[in-house]
Parts: sequence; structure tokens; C-alpha cells
Amino acid sequence: MTSPHSVRPAAPAPRLIATDLDGTLLRDDKSVSDRTVAALAAAERAGVEVFFVTGRPARWMDVVADHVHGHGLAICANGAAVVDLHAGGTFLEVRPLERSVALDVVTTLRAAAPGTSFAVELTTGIHYEPEYPPFFLDPGATVATAEKLLFEEEPGAAAPVLKLLAQHQELDPDAFLATARTAAGSLASFTRSSPTALLEISSLGVSKASTLALCCAERGISADEVVAFGDMPNDIEMLTWAGRSYAMGNAHPDVISAASGRTVANNEDGVAVVIEQILEEVAGAAGPRL
Repeated sequence: MTSPHSVRPAAPAPRLIATDLDGTLLRDDKSVSDRTVAALAAAERAGVEVFFVTGRPARWMDVVADHVHGHGLAICANGAAVVDLHAGGTFLEVRPLERSVALDVVTTLRAAAPGTSFAVELTTGIHYEPEYPPFFLDPGATVATAEKLLFEEEPGAAAPVLKLLAQHQELDPDAFLATARTAAGSLASFTRSSPTALLEISSLGVSKASTLALCCAERGISADEVVAFGDMPNDIEMLTWAGRSYAMGNAHPDVISAASGRTVANNEDGVAVVIEQILEEVAGAAGPRL
């Protein structure tokens, strides 16, 4: 039996920081504070890798492109893509959603939640249905039904689908997610990161966590050596997987329950606060230089 006074083994020193962007690393105005930039740079000087792990597509990574130092890799589209930010967002790995599966999801959700509209995120850009809220950042999008957007002349001939997005004007966001998972959870992975009823749908088993785990395995990094940050349901698997995880002060209640710790809100530089504390711990464990 373990004594209440037994000394627990010290947690492994962190080797990788995995952070969400919107609502987490970024302030609400989509800026990265000087304090956060300095903290990320200090982490890398201490030998800790930094991964940006986001629901954003690669083409929307300009918000952190100016602050990329050694941390050039990003996991985008909730795990569907790994990109090299040093090479302008070049795709290094893609975990696509098969078009036939996406079509099955569309059919199922149309029946389970009438009024749902869809968008299709490809490696080449986004396209959406007439009823879907327009993407003003993507003026070149094709507007057509999801069935037409997902059609391809020959299997594998069209650009890979990174994720399907489903939007509903009236449903509660969490209720919409629950409905979708009940109706089509056996077909694909469902999550959300928006305050509105907007679902993000990836290939079954694809998530921020599963792709991060693959990237870490390639580097010989264990989950115990990862520190993760997030604020929304699409971060939950990652926060649960990482050895140490932090929900932002502005996080969704389910995220707070999933994380092992909590920091202050994104507008208060919550990620930087924790990184600074971790680096102090690492320096203290190393002891004084002689």
C-alpha cells in the first residue's frame, strides 16, 4: 500500500508544447502578444519543441507565420493535415475524408437535422452550399450542393477532402454535435470549435490528438512529455492524451473537465503564463551552473 507521504515520481521534463490557436494562443483580435512570442522562443531555446495544433486550414496560418522560429510544423484542420509553415504551408501529410463517406454523412445529417447546410474543405480551398454562411476570406469558392461539390469523375482524381463542415441556424451547438454523433458517429469523427452550431467532420479516428500522437512517435516523444493547451471541444482528445494539459480561463466546460490544469484566459496570455512557469521548473531541476 502506498503511504500518503510517499514521494511520487517526478513528471518527465516537457519536450513538446502543443497549443491550439483561436481562443488559446491568439487573443480575441487574432494577435499574438509580445509576451507569448517571447515565451515560445524561450521554450525552444530550452530545447522544447512547439507545435501549433488547430482547426484552421493551412492557408489561414498567417496569424502565426510571422512568429515562427524553430516551430515550423503545424497540425491543421483538426488533425487532417500536417504542414510546414517555413515552406509556406506545404502539406507534409494528409489524412483525408473519403468523398463517399462524406456523402453518406451529408445524407444522414440532412435526415437527422433538417436545415443543415454544408461546406467542403479541400487541400486546395473551401467550397460551400448556397445556404451556408459565405466565407469572405475565400472569394474564389465554388457555391453548389454538397453532392456536387463532393462529386469526382474518377476516384482519387480530385483534391483530397480535409473536412466537411455542417452548419445549422437554429440548433444549440452542443445539441447539434450530440445529434450528429448519434446519427453518423460510426461514419466519421465529429467535433466543434465555434460558438455557433458549426460542426467539423473528419475521417473516422482523425483528431488533433491522433495526429499529434503520430508526430510525437516519429520524434520519440511520449505523451507524458507533452504539454497541451486548448479551449474548445475539438481540443478535448488532445488535452486528455497529453501528460500535462491546460484549459484556458475562457474554455468550454467540457474542456475544463478534460484538462489536468487550468490557466488564465487567452486575452491574459494564459499559454505564456504556463510556459514561463514550466521553464522555471526546468531551470530549477537543472540546478545552478558551476
